[in-house]
Amino acid sequence: MATHDKLNAPFPFIRANAKPNAALLRVDDLSVFYGQQRVVSDVSFELGRGKSLALIGESGSGKSTIARAVLRLLPDGGRATGHIEFDGREVLGLAERQFRPLRGRAIGFVPQDPGNALNPVRTIGVQALEAAALLTESDRRLHKAIVLETFAQVGLDNPQRVYDAYPHQLSGGMLQRVLIGLAVLPRPRLLVADEPTSALDVTIQKKILDLLSRLQQELDISLLLITHDLAIAGERADSIVVLKDGAVQEKSVTASVFSSPTSAYARKLHADVPALNPDRYAGLREPGFRSLHKEAAAPPKIAFTGVTKHFTAGGRVLTAVDDVSFSVQPGTTHALVGESGSGKTTTIRLLLGLEQPDAGHIAMAGEQMGGRSKTALRSVWRHLQLVYQNPFTSLDPSWKVEHLVREPLDRFKIGTNAERQEKVREALANVGLGAHLLSRKPGALSGGQRQRVAIARALVLKPDIIVFDEPKSALDVTVQAEIVEVLLTLQSRLGLTYVFVSHDLALVRQLAHTVSVMQNGQLVEQGTVRELFANPRETYTKTLLESIPSGLRERPPVLQPQQQHHHLQKEKIA
Repeated sequence: MATHDKLNAPFPFIRANAKPNAALLRVDDLSVFYGQQRVVSDVSFELGRGKSLALIGESGSGKSTIARAVLRLLPDGGRATGHIEFDGREVLGLAERQFRPLRGRAIGFVPQDPGNALNPVRTIGVQALEAAALLTESDRRLHKAIVLETFAQVGLDNPQRVYDAYPHQLSGGMLQRVLIGLAVLPRPRLLVADEPTSALDVTIQKKILDLLSRLQQELDISLLLITHDLAIAGERADSIVVLKDGAVQEKSVTASVFSSPTSAYARKLHADVPALNPDRYAGLREPGFRSLHKEAAAPPKIAFTGVTKHFTAGGRVLTAVDDVSFSVQPGTTHALVGESGSGKTTTIRLLLGLEQPDAGHIAMAGEQMGGRSKTALRSVWRHLQLVYQNPFTSLDPSWKVEHLVREPLDRFKIGTNAERQEKVREALANVGLGAHLLSRKPGALSGGQRQRVAIARALVLKPDIIVFDEPKSALDVTVQAEIVEVLLTLQSRLGLTYVFVSHDLALVRQLAHTVSVMQNGQLVEQGTVRELFANPRETYTKTLLESIPSGLRERPPVLQPQQQHHHLQKEKIA
């Protein structure tokens, strides 16, 4: 048999002594303890052969802990009780040496963050050959060929280049495909995917989820998908288990949980997913739409006119922003959307004065920003504030909340000491936080509380404009919904102008009034959110909109191995 034929030969997924109709994975009364603390309580579910099941819930719900218990990868101090049966065999009580042959070979794992899962100082090929050691194929000379074939099957263009590359030379989407390839290389019967798309652009997310669904069908793999997004679970899973605080809230087939959830918590998850509730904040957004029409002839709060920015890297001139023009009316939210590398971040840096344009003009409230000194820019920053992407890294962990929120007042020497204290309390109250948090440090706050503190810090100077750089990417959908409501309430009450940077069009549809779509540094399309979502003109915009998860089950067509390499969307090495 030729090597290529050998690689594409079918694999015997169901052993001769296995019961075809029996569940592949059965979890009964599983509880997990860290020390004396119980973090998972009496969880039970079944996953059939070739089927998919989603564990959904917020951070701390126990979904990743359950996955680690199935994989026998609980950290030191963690212990599990109950029963976990895989392929008819009780595995929870097995010694590590007895379970180790199953991990990787029979049970594959796709981790959440490809950047941390791969060794940055070793090539992809070296790390892939380690995974190939799990193959039953004894001829090691074939291992590289099998790796390259698998890379082609997961849609990686030019597998040899990927094989020779280091992780930093690949995009996030390519790294995630590599991890999926390494997980399916030994042809496991169960694949555990822990939030496999949380760090990816929405278009890459769809490609990765399509890939997982396709591999599940073609290789007859059972998929245990971990996610906080009910819309993704609705699209990708046959059944759903809803978790909160380590306990099952409800479990059933996907259609039942998705269309008519019985628990209050599942109903809340459904209500908090932007893709499923585009008009949730229609009332709060209406003042902005009225302002947009009423003040259309008034001077815009922000105006970009023919702005271009070049950078030089490796002797080459790169155009990060290319002849970009847009305007933002007072009291409205303008969204900049696009994939990574589209030019969104450079545009924001130009707006903030952190970079100077090579051509074009930027104006705020009718005043030109170009050519200003640092002193002059300082006066601009008094009225223009930025909320960073990640509240877990943007706040100094050694400072108390009072110090974090007060620092801008101290820097600009605004008010007396007593007045500053009062402004800090007012800013916290504006974002729904009480004074009892003043003495806490970020480590003692939840993710939602941290992001509210970051917003309070931006609000304390009473700016006219606030820029939000992917402000929800590190948050669960329920916390994200709370933040969106806070932002729109403040905008409606205070007349604030927002610039919102995101690749998540579902959230943009909920939050923004106008939108500019960027690709490769250029404006592809722009207009009001209502116009653009109802009638997109450009192919790229349509692709972005089609990538929004709808919650409706849609399986991709099954491709033969020789077709996969040509039909899967290809990405290029960065």
